[in-house]
Amino acid sequence: MTQRTGSSATRAVLFRRKSVEDLVAHGGEGEGGHLKRSLGLGQLTTLSIGATLGSGIFVVLGQAVPVAGPAVVVSFILAGITALFSALSYAELAGMIPLSGSSYSYTYATLGELIAWVCGWCLVLEYGVSVASVAVGWGQYLNELLNLLFGFGIPDALSQPPGDAGGIVNLPAIAVVLLAMFLLLGGAKESARANFVMVVVKVATLVLFCAIAFTAVKAGNFKPFLPLGLAGMSAGGAKLFFSYIGFDAASTAGEEAKNPQKDLPRAILLSLGIVTLLYCLVAVAAVGAFPWQKFDSNEAALSQVLTSIVSNKLWSILLAIGAIVAISSVVLTVLYGQTRILFAMSRDGLVPKFMSKVDPKSGTPKINTLVVSVFVALLAAFIPLGKLADATSIGTLFAFGLVNVAVILLRRRRPDQQRSFRVPFSPVTPLLGVACCLYMMFSLDVETWIVFGGWMLLGLGLYFGYGIRKSELARRT
Repeated sequence: MTQRTGSSATRAVLFRRKSVEDLVAHGGEGEGGHLKRSLGLGQLTTLSIGATLGSGIFVVLGQAVPVAGPAVVVSFILAGITALFSALSYAELAGMIPLSGSSYSYTYATLGELIAWVCGWCLVLEYGVSVASVAVGWGQYLNELLNLLFGFGIPDALSQPPGDAGGIVNLPAIAVVLLAMFLLLGGAKESARANFVMVVVKVATLVLFCAIAFTAVKAGNFKPFLPLGLAGMSAGGAKLFFSYIGFDAASTAGEEAKNPQKDLPRAILLSLGIVTLLYCLVAVAAVGAFPWQKFDSNEAALSQVLTSIVSNKLWSILLAIGAIVAISSVVLTVLYGQTRILFAMSRDGLVPKFMSKVDPKSGTPKINTLVVSVFVALLAAFIPLGKLADATSIGTLFAFGLVNVAVILLRRRRPDQQRSFRVPFSPVTPLLGVACCLYMMFSLDVETWIVFGGWMLLGLGLYFGYGIRKSELARRT
């Protein structure tokens, strides 16, 4: 009897939940101040576009084409559909629980503290590690631009992480992360303005690429369409899912949005639609203009395609500039999302309280931003890109799966709760979202699963060593 009672008490602790009302009541509240509500629909939409558009096209496309062949176009669609199911769930929950914690907060209200911690830990992987991996790709395009303009680039020893081409430290990656940090310290509104300009530049760059590449498209480059079979297409989709990471970035701005209930769902779905359309257009143009067998898995795939089409290096220079701006925008917006998620976890006591301390002048979590930025900069400087991208994908898929489950649970537990957006055909649509996430997860290789398992063990160690005792819910009981 005592053993059962002890077991029940343990479950009660691990799966204690915060009510929706409790979560929303503390929205915007930090240590010593409040986040400022300053972002409208346009800024929220470009925040998600900024976080998403760039990483897949400018960095990962060159790695996916050798895996999927011309079917990489369908791989993008497959990854986009997987993202759509989860985006619909995000849209419902973001309007219902407009908090900085994103899926971490949604899980806290439905599956309990332990699962919320696991979700938050996955988000640390999704946001923090993806910033680092994208920053690594930024250096590739910087070198491309320097070579085009001056005929030389930064030596590999100073532009590659250890283990890649004789690299020692990736200085360009450090530079772009620190640049994003300084923009974020200025405030959410100022960062959003800078991001808007960068989003316009990178969309224009991709449109320019398509206009040039479509002039060289050959039907023969699409034959055979499935040279590596359905398995290759699926593997390409799993790899390219990395390129959709970021559509949920608007949900991390829930406490800084002017009208979160209406604008957050719209921003999430609108940004995903725009990004998917651009991805498919660019993929068709790239594979149609350049034989898939010649893609060599480098991080500057679009530049490789453009160089093969036109001899005038002006276009390659413009593309390199656009890529640099595009990836800078990804670094800025994803780094923003990481700081806001840790802000929410800190407010709940699961990570140290200084992470939720708000600077009264700028209305931003200043110390949080400094700590996260320095950590990400060091990660970007010393870790190779490839495994970072795959590990990020599996963590993101896990978090997305939990969001779909959260929608189903809240529909059953809180059917009368006001929702500004409702997932159509629920629970079928969220269940499809869970199924797609699982399918994508099991398409990744064993090594990625081992890395993910190690990450989870580290996270659980931190929770049982710190979070379970410091939790705000623990203090109330």
